Amino acid sequence: MATADKLVNYISKISRKTYKKNTETKSFRNIGSFGSIFDISQFKMKNPLIVSSTDGVGTKIEIANTFKKYNTIGIDLVAMCVNDLIVQGAKPIFFLDYIAINKIKLKKTKKILDGIVSGCKLAGCALIGGETAEMPGTYEKNKFDLAGFAIGLVDKKKLLIKNKIKVNDVILAVPSSGIHSNGFSLVRHILKKKNLKLSKKIKRELIKPTKIYVREINKIIQKKLINGCANITGGGLLHNLSRVIPDKLCININLSSIKTKSIFKWLKKNNIKDSEMLKTFNCGVGFCLITRKKNIKKIKGIFSKEYIPYQIGHISREKSNIKTFGKMKW
Repeated sequence: MATADKLVNYISKISRKTYKKNTETKSFRNIGSFGSIFDISQFKMKNPLIVSSTDGVGTKIEIANTFKKYNTIGIDLVAMCVNDLIVQGAKPIFFLDYIAINKIKLKKTKKILDGIVSGCKLAGCALIGGETAEMPGTYEKNKFDLAGFAIGLVDKKKLLIKNKIKVNDVILAVPSSGIHSNGFSLVRHILKKKNLKLSKKIKRELIKPTKIYVREINKIIQKKLINGCANITGGGLLHNLSRVIPDKLCININLSSIKTKSIFKWLKKNNIKDSEMLKTFNCGVGFCLITRKKNIKKIKGIFSKEYIPYQIGHISREKSNIKTFGKMKW
């Protein structure tokens, strides 16, 4: 209990860093309580809708364990949740975490929590609660798992829905920071099968945290510059884009226009088919925007140089839901 109490005190201290100034959030000290409280009246919305998301980071946890690097996996956890919220136009307002672990080791667990706090700050949301469970009979020594829960708000009028997407809209790709948090079962299979010796550069790429797109996408939504968007996670580019397209409309993707990052070129050398690469990984496209052509210049101005969107396709009216042309450049 002494270790757990120390951890609760630490969480209470660092979570305050995610509370914004001049908001009611500061008046609620939720850590250590049975339930977490958040005052949504501060957002002054006429018809607020709650949008929720929950996710984990999959077997990227094993990469963190292998490299003994724990201070960024929490960023991945937040990203996997909040990047889903913004697809519907929501602004993330708070986050809760769940850490299941063999045994609480303060140094390691604090690093995981530091990453979660960093992710919340990047997403502009408050860490208001969570749970850390010691489960020695379930998890092997040094093993752990993470789950995250994010809540966002959107005004009903600003909700991004399928019918806003029209024929001749263009599809823009926003670059990923790397692999993000999908496809690591295949990555680990390759590493084990090939018994590869990894350079420091490859190690950095494998553990690099998922890009959080909240600030840029929220600005774009406020300026009414997009008709729809998609977070490119499990299932890859084509699957996730198809989820936001109305019936009777078709996404047309020029595969040769995709700017593939070096880490995916490195993975491709291990005899993975193009179709498998596209289905398993983001291949360099972390997020997609669907907009009118006239908005492209304004949208580009919102992103930093590393993440400037570029066109990879368009929307048409066809029988098929997905059409691709060109070939991926590895």
